[in-house]
Amino acid sequence: MSTLQTQQEEGARPSLDEQLYALDEAEFEFFSSQTGIKDGEELKKHIVKVQTEAYAVHPYRCIRGFAFTKLKISRFPAYPKLLQLGRERPGALFLDLACCVGNDVRKAVADGFPISQALASDLHSAFWDLGNELFKTTPQAFPVPFIAGDAFDPSFLAPLTILDVLPSGSHPALSSLTSLTPLHGRLSIIHTSAFFHLFPEEKQLELAKLIAPLLSAEPGSFIFGGHGGLPEKGLRLRKNSHGIHMFCHSPETWKELWERQVFQEGQVKVDAELRQSVRKDLPPGTQSYVLVWSVTRL
Repeated sequence: MSTLQTQQEEGARPSLDEQLYALDEAEFEFFSSQTGIKDGEELKKHIVKVQTEAYAVHPYRCIRGFAFTKLKISRFPAYPKLLQLGRERPGALFLDLACCVGNDVRKAVADGFPISQALASDLHSAFWDLGNELFKTTPQAFPVPFIAGDAFDPSFLAPLTILDVLPSGSHPALSSLTSLTPLHGRLSIIHTSAFFHLFPEEKQLELAKLIAPLLSAEPGSFIFGGHGGLPEKGLRLRKNSHGIHMFCHSPETWKELWERQVFQEGQVKVDAELRQSVRKDLPPGTQSYVLVWSVTRL
C-alpha cells in the first residue's frame, strides 16, 4: 500500500452515528425553546437532519460529535463577563468567529446579549443557512449579521496593528460589512472555539496576530474560547478525521503566545486551563483535553 493510499484511508470521512447524540437537561431546554419542538424524539430527528447536512458541507469531527448542541460557550469561565459587558458597556460589539451554525451567538442572545450588537463569521456561509434551519428562523427573525470569509485572506482580514487607543468615530453599520477589517479596534468580545486547533503551530500564531487587532483597547475587552490542548505542547498522538496529527498548546505556551508574541508584555492577562473531555466518539479510555482560555485587555 502506498503512503498516499494510507493517508487517504486514515483521512477517510468517518460515518455519522446517531448514538453520539445526547442532550442534557439544559441543552434540551435550550433547543426545545428555540425551535418550539417539545417532543424529544422529534427534536432529535430535526437536529440529526441538520447535522447530516452540515457534515456534507465539511466533515468536522465536532459536527459528527454534535458539539454544536453542547452550549459550550455558556460553560466557559469568561461567559458571565460577556453578558456583563452587554449590559453595562454601551455599544459593546461581540463577534462569534468560526461560528459554524451559530449556536453560541444564539445562546448569548437568548441569555440577554443585545442582538443589535452581535455578529458572526465563518468560512462556510452554508453553515449559517443551516443555523436558520436548525433554529427555525429566518435572517429577518434573527437579524445577526453574518460575514463569510477566510481569516487568513487579507482581503477579508487585513494584517493590522494593535491599538492602544479607541478608534475615532462610530463603528460601521454591521449589516453592511463584507469583511472583518473595518472592525479594527472595535470589538469588545471575540469568541472562537474549535478553530485554532485546525492549524499547525505557526498558523495558530499567525491567526492570533490577525484576530488581536480587532479587539478594543478598552480595559476589560476580551477574546475567549476553547479548543484541543495538551499538558505539554506538541502533536496529539491520534489523527483527526483528515489524517493529520493536531498541534496542541499547553496552558503555559498558550499564555506565552498571547502575552509575549501577540501583545506586548503588560497589555493583556491570559487565563488558560486544561479540562479533560469525555467524548463518546472516541474509544473508551482515550484521553482528550480541551484548552479553555481568555485574553483580557488591561
